[in-house]
Amino acid sequence: MSKVQVTDVILRDAHQSLIATRMRLEDMLPICPKLDAIGYWSLECWGGATFDACVRFLKEDPWERLRKLRAALPNTRLQMLLRGQNLLGYRHYSDDVVKAFVAKSAENGMDVFRIFDALNDLRNIKTAVEATKESGKHAQGTICYTVSPVHDVNGFVKQARELAAMGCDSIAIKDMAGLLTPMATDALVKAVLDAVDLPVHLHSHATSGQAEMCHLKAIEAGCRNIDTAISSFAGGTSHAPTESMVAALAGTAYDTGLDLSAIQEIGMYFYAVRKKYHQFESDYTGVDTRVQVNQVPGGMISNLANQLREQNALDRMNEVYDEIPRVRKDLGYPPLVTPTSQIVGTQAVINVLTDKRYQTITNEVKRYLQGGYGKAPAAVNPTLQQQAVGKEEIIECRPADLLDDEMDNLKDEIGHFAQSPEDVLTYAMFPEVGRQYLEQRIAGTLVPETLEPVKTPGAAKTAPTEFNVVLHGESYHIKITGAGHKEQSERNFYLTVDGVPDEVLVETLDQIVLEGGAQGAVKTAIAGKRPKATADGHVTTSMPGNIVDVLVKEGDQVSAGQPVLITEAMKMETEIQAPISGTVGQIYVQKGDSVNPNEVLIEITA
Repeated sequence: MSKVQVTDVILRDAHQSLIATRMRLEDMLPICPKLDAIGYWSLECWGGATFDACVRFLKEDPWERLRKLRAALPNTRLQMLLRGQNLLGYRHYSDDVVKAFVAKSAENGMDVFRIFDALNDLRNIKTAVEATKESGKHAQGTICYTVSPVHDVNGFVKQARELAAMGCDSIAIKDMAGLLTPMATDALVKAVLDAVDLPVHLHSHATSGQAEMCHLKAIEAGCRNIDTAISSFAGGTSHAPTESMVAALAGTAYDTGLDLSAIQEIGMYFYAVRKKYHQFESDYTGVDTRVQVNQVPGGMISNLANQLREQNALDRMNEVYDEIPRVRKDLGYPPLVTPTSQIVGTQAVINVLTDKRYQTITNEVKRYLQGGYGKAPAAVNPTLQQQAVGKEEIIECRPADLLDDEMDNLKDEIGHFAQSPEDVLTYAMFPEVGRQYLEQRIAGTLVPETLEPVKTPGAAKTAPTEFNVVLHGESYHIKITGAGHKEQSERNFYLTVDGVPDEVLVETLDQIVLEGGAQGAVKTAIAGKRPKATADGHVTTSMPGNIVDVLVKEGDQVSAGQPVLITEAMKMETEIQAPISGTVGQIYVQKGDSVNPNEVLIEITA
């Protein structure tokens, strides 16, 4: 068969790469009838970071999103990205959770499961592949393409053979960072097709400006399925434009048969939609040939830029780019794809923003170095491994083999807040954020983050939403990011104080609106500021974040190096350790608090 078939990623990877996964369902459903009429092989619309963004930012039920998309796209395969044993979270789940998640995803309308493991450790995708086949759905095994001293075509071909033996229905070459070159694509596709009798799909990000050339060489080498994105959400860290590839192949033996005019009409719709999310546009979503050195994937770049901006450190992006390859080498050259991209990226940010490298090591880096994510492609830095893991045992088996069944415990933990098996799985993916979402849903207090209005030329000037405030001799940088409805008797304002997200409840509404008079709303957020850390026994944090757990209480005896707090920054948790041995004195924080560097969080006296 010569005809090339297209998977469009407009409803998932395109907006994940360019606007930090913020597109809402309300902007997808109106265009679904036209998308459904195109004749795509599939539409990628779920998985990846969409589940997290729905719950964390958009306050949408991701399962309801899937059901509504299934109803709106009756003639098109729906496709999702599944992280093997990680599913859609950032840790490995027990096999019973993996099986339940796949079964419920299939039941709610998913057709194609693109299943990968961030380390290409195929032990970690076997359960998900088997569960997909048991559900009667299409299991697409995935090769995460990367470049390093330990990765080559022979290794990828060996992986393809193992995927075929596992029972996969097709194989995807996932070039998440846009590292493929045209000639490398030709060699890899030919080698894989010679080794296995399965369809090959090419997924290549456009970051380095080579995606269209890679697609053409793949097609000439025998690939008949390519991933593209509607042009208004294409290019840069996203993908090759659908319209461009359809036009390029028209009238050839590879003609897609798709209606270019109809796709262009859809493109104009999304052109208007994209303006709505202008606040999430990144300065780092154009062609960037530096990816051939730093290997940062498309979805990671826009999210990394967004996270650095929240830390008031966007000007240090180039330093982070330089640090990422060094961290990747220390961790044994993992491909940079979720969750390893977040693990490496966050540690690189911490290394840049703190006084010295690995002064603070995230829990996820520790778990990775212990073998908790699987087998690293190459040997890790032994000094770093010893620093992070200490005397704890290194995991050699499949990590999930050490996990007991979890579903019953998860049901008990979330209790009445879960109104369906799907809700339990939402809680399983993101315990803190998921619980908060489910509690707010029952209470009727779900409020999505506010979208900043599009500024038009000649519009009347309004009061700023970003400003500095001096209170009691201290200066604070405030940015108002959202607000509850004006009609509420008590109105929530969402803001950042020195880059740390916070929330203020305002009872007087007369003169406070989102774009003016907001300075009066910040006093609650900065009242009771913690003292500055000056003594050896002052426990502090190196990065802005939130308190996940307080591990000690006043009067406890602690040893130097003992974990006393767990903080979260950029979705990654870090243990904060006691700087000295002694007695725990005053504790200034509790679970859920926002914290800044150099604040005293706990006092310890020798």
